[in-house]
Amino acid sequence: MKALIFDCDGVLAETERDGHRVAFNRMFAEEHLDVEWTEEGYASALQVAGGKERLRQLCTPAFIEKHGLPGELAALDELVASWHRRKTEIFLELVAEGRMPSRAGVRRLAEEAHASGWRLAVASTSALESVEAIARQALGEDLVATCRIAAGDMVTDKKPAPAIYLHAASMLGVSPEDTVAVEDSRIGVNAAVAAGMRVVATVSHYTADEDLSAADVVVDGLGEPDGSPVTVYQNHIAAEINTHVSLDHVALMVGSPSALSGAAQSKVKPWR
Repeated sequence: MKALIFDCDGVLAETERDGHRVAFNRMFAEEHLDVEWTEEGYASALQVAGGKERLRQLCTPAFIEKHGLPGELAALDELVASWHRRKTEIFLELVAEGRMPSRAGVRRLAEEAHASGWRLAVASTSALESVEAIARQALGEDLVATCRIAAGDMVTDKKPAPAIYLHAASMLGVSPEDTVAVEDSRIGVNAAVAAGMRVVATVSHYTADEDLSAADVVVDGLGEPDGSPVTVYQNHIAAEINTHVSLDHVALMVGSPSALSGAAQSKVKPWR
């Protein structure tokens, strides 16, 4: 049994800049916290996987003293959790407003995989409610009903640890070696690789300058059959990629070792 597992943020939709970042900033303002993540500044915050983890990292001794926050660890963690719950509520409002359009090719590839008997999942360190909302938007209600969703605090160790991908594979009842992950970030690619999976990396707004070379394929998007050619940065499968990444391309990644023997692409844009 083969499986296709999608990351959420940056893969299903461009959620970070105009979604999560905006939601964090609105929550900061409501809580009278002297923090505002600029578009550029949020790129640094994204090096930490998980929303609560990003918030917890803000809580230095100086930050705690400046804002009169509790010094006791359990109380501080509960406060951070309450901030994150409010941030998630705001994020869901932004999703409902249509602020984060889905990325091209995602639903098409998922539909191809489902029609061919592949199992589907979404694996993300974001809050479960947020992942479910973006998955419904990007994949549609019918397809989401066939997916398993691994998200939020289902695992303790966040990406780049492989835990969330191993958990998703376990939920699907598949071997990591028979699984292809679709990721967009360095920490996500490394998490999937560490889990023993093959990886397609689709560069997103915040990951254009990241090193995604651990992936088998790196493209600027999944594309559509009737669309413009995708930009191919790296291709280690024995087939060229032109306008889109198809299920045939993905299937080669879990086929025979010879299918991954070297770059077949005749025109590959230099990486980084």
